[in-house]
Amino acid sequence: MTFTIVMIVCIAIVLGIAGAFWAAISKGYDYKHTIDPHPDDANNNGENHTKEAEHQ
Repeated sequence: MTFTIVMIVCIAIVLGIAGAFWAAISKGYDYKHTIDPHPDDANNNGENHTKEAEHQ
């Protein structure tokens, strides 16, 4: 009788941890990843390309 209760509790803990992992992975895949623009590209709008060409 005691063994059965311990096994049920252990299985419940394992299923709870598996559910937590599933929820975390699912939330990670649903997150929309973005990339910030490069500061030089955002501020100068392409002016650096001409400056780099002059130096070469």
